[in-house]
Amino acid sequence: QVQLVESGGGSVQSGGSLRLSCVVSEYKYSQYVMGWFRQAPGKEREGVAAIDTDGKAYYGDSVKGRFTISKDNAKNTLYLQMNDLKPEDTAMYYCAAKNSISATLLKGDYTYWGQGTQVTVSS
Repeated sequence: QVQLVESGGGSVQSGGSLRLSCVVSEYKYSQYVMGWFRQAPGKEREGVAAIDTDGKAYYGDSVKGRFTISKDNAKNTLYLQMNDLKPEDTAMYYCAAKNSISATLLKGDYTYWGQGTQVTVSS
């Protein structure tokens, strides 16, 4: 069973930055497509960013130019650097993984999920 544990959430003011981390308990981590998703109260879970096995990154329109997804295969860790945060970025952020080649931002495509880490941005 693949386990994902997120960390790094917190409360920041608008314009601030946070870096989320996700440690994956899977020795074949480098073969998984990884993604970050978020869910605000009363809203659907949406794809934020994804990274494929070659390291190519994909972003949702609302975070392009502000967020950066990256991974360290040696540490089995996925990151999400979030800059210029806005109140509308407030949500629970989830790390997800799927054992396939193509990266997507569709939550239904992912098999494994973490418990989430809360990000709150105040104006």
